[in-house]
Amino acid sequence: MNREMNRRDFLQKNAMMVAGLTIVPSSVLGKMAGKTAPSDKLNIAGIGVGGKGVGNLRNMISENIVAICDVDWGFCSKIFNEFPKAKKFYDYREMFDKIGKEIDAVVIATPDHTHALIASQAIVMNKHVYLQKPLTHSAYESRLLTKLAQKYKVCTQMGNEGASGSGFRQVADIIWSGMIGEVTAVEVYTDRPIWPQGISRPTEVHEVPSTLKWELFIGPAKMQPYNKIYHPFRWRGWWDWGTGALGDIACHSFHPIFNALKLGSPDTIQSSSTALLPDCAPHAEMVRFTFPARGTVGNARVPLPEMTLDWYDGGLKPHRPKGVRDDLPLGGTIYHGTKDTLFGGKLLSGREINVPSQQRIIEISHEMDWVRACKENANNRLKPVSDFDVAGPLNETVVAGVAAVRLQGLGKTLRWDGQNMRFTNINPDETVKIGNDTVNARAFAEEQLKHTYHNGYKLVDMPA
Repeated sequence: MNREMNRRDFLQKNAMMVAGLTIVPSSVLGKMAGKTAPSDKLNIAGIGVGGKGVGNLRNMISENIVAICDVDWGFCSKIFNEFPKAKKFYDYREMFDKIGKEIDAVVIATPDHTHALIASQAIVMNKHVYLQKPLTHSAYESRLLTKLAQKYKVCTQMGNEGASGSGFRQVADIIWSGMIGEVTAVEVYTDRPIWPQGISRPTEVHEVPSTLKWELFIGPAKMQPYNKIYHPFRWRGWWDWGTGALGDIACHSFHPIFNALKLGSPDTIQSSSTALLPDCAPHAEMVRFTFPARGTVGNARVPLPEMTLDWYDGGLKPHRPKGVRDDLPLGGTIYHGTKDTLFGGKLLSGREINVPSQQRIIEISHEMDWVRACKENANNRLKPVSDFDVAGPLNETVVAGVAAVRLQGLGKTLRWDGQNMRFTNINPDETVKIGNDTVNARAFAEEQLKHTYHNGYKLVDMPA
């Protein structure tokens, strides 16, 4: 009887201990492990919320929006009202210093030139990162964020929201089924820019609004006097802060292409455009990327031959494929295969598209799929579709294309060494004209691919 009572007492005490453990908040247990527990809400900070950033936060409304940071409080006043409990900051560095321990994850939608600066600091602080496209302003910055995310095992996602959509992902299923044969060429066009491009730097200096911290907007770029033509939103066309139409849209348009055709780095990049100015992206441009053969893909083991990827913007478009009626929209992307042509979700042959999916079906938003992944253990996390392992290499190609546009004065097809992030056929003493100045072409190319930071800002070092 004593043995039975002792056993019963032990079980009761053990049950009480287990029950006692379960009432400890899961957030405490998650924080002790260095990660957020799956049952918790994420504590999210939004950095740069005047445009796309607020839309991302709205799609994460189920989580705790604990802080909002933006350099222009006047532009964001209505957004502050949407999240009244969120602490407000002008400077992301002050936010990290004061409440960094309260933040699990950040959503970054600032101008392109500050993406890597903010995201790299967040990653080394073990914060999960949702970063708007383009991922970065330069190829080096893309590689840096990719390696940092791998080192710190944080959950990442680039904000090319269509990548989680069924339409984008169906492209891969069609190609992997073998319906259109081997894809030898893809053409992409966009109606961008929808902001001023191809214009000269304004000479007039405007008074900085009292609600705008212009020096924080400038960040690591060279200081420029304020003009209303730059902010808000219209910064995209200016090389100091943006990447033009190519950088803005290609991270959307290229994702299904890279996914379906398993593209890596291109071998060559060739570009041409309307008038090329030193400070502002051209109004219209064409860029051709060539890629080497890459084995096979899909259950049908479809060969992936050498191919070209052509980009058009500013009203320029590819030629309409022979046989496509004039009243049929091309859909922005045309896949030329050896058996058929895919455009706008249709086949040129008119065959019905009915192929099984060979990919994960995503039934939640791009943002919430990232939230889901943030809450999973890093060792068995199901990654979002555009985490930095995917988005980093994609973005390297995009911004290498942007650099090639700026180097088109060389009058040659540039050979690209993706592993080392450099153009290999620019001679040491070769020059190129940039506006009214003639500069060393190799030094100019290196600056486009790895920026010099100004105003006391410093980028995190590249991991070994």
